[in-house]
Amino acid sequence: MCAPQRPRLASVIFGQDLVVEQALVTVLSGGHALLVGVPGLAKTKLVDTMGTALGLDARRVQFTPDLMPSDILGTEVLEESPGGKRSFRFIAGPVFAQLLMADEINRASPRTQSALLQAMQEQHVTVAGARHDLPKPFHVLATQNPLEQEGTYPLPEAQLDRFLMEVDVDYPDQDAERKILFDTTGADESRAKAGDDGRGPAVGAAPRSPPAGRRVGGRDNSGACALGSPRPRSR
Repeated sequence: MCAPQRPRLASVIFGQDLVVEQALVTVLSGGHALLVGVPGLAKTKLVDTMGTALGLDARRVQFTPDLMPSDILGTEVLEESPGGKRSFRFIAGPVFAQLLMADEINRASPRTQSALLQAMQEQHVTVAGARHDLPKPFHVLATQNPLEQEGTYPLPEAQLDRFLMEVDVDYPDQDAERKILFDTTGADESRAKAGDDGRGPAVGAAPRSPPAGRRVGGRDNSGACALGSPRPRSR
């Protein structure tokens, strides 16, 4: 099942063929994955592209130290009907998606981490004693930054077992970086389209304004100096 989807993702995510394949294997196996890599390596774009290519409802949550479990799972609000009757109504949180990106999951408190990891394991959430089933399929792709550990809450080994696979996201090679440079600074940017015919990549071009001084469609060496700059490495 990976074969028809891999070209769709590879046409948007350059230089990360192994990451794309491992993410697809995780999702098609019904599991969750932990993406480990520094910022700027298209982890968010990968989740968004996978949601489009696979026809899944994809959402993203930025984890921060002040994020509460209700911010992820949802909460109940008190409403009053025109007749004066009051009742509670459940407002679903972003966890009610088919493909959820938990960005920098180790920055949230252990309480919030546990709420998400419990939902990943049990496929439902309980709010005010009422059970709410998550949509099927339900997959979580969480990310971690291996360089910055200050102000983070590392996931215990018992909670890491909730993830089927840990995917190391490294820098692409120089040829892939050149493709990224031309694709993101030109007149058009490649974006995946939903499709299930299995006949290869379905990619569209999203119009965008070219930056000032950039020759549209040109293949000059204006970004060569940027491609040779040093990069931080994971520990």
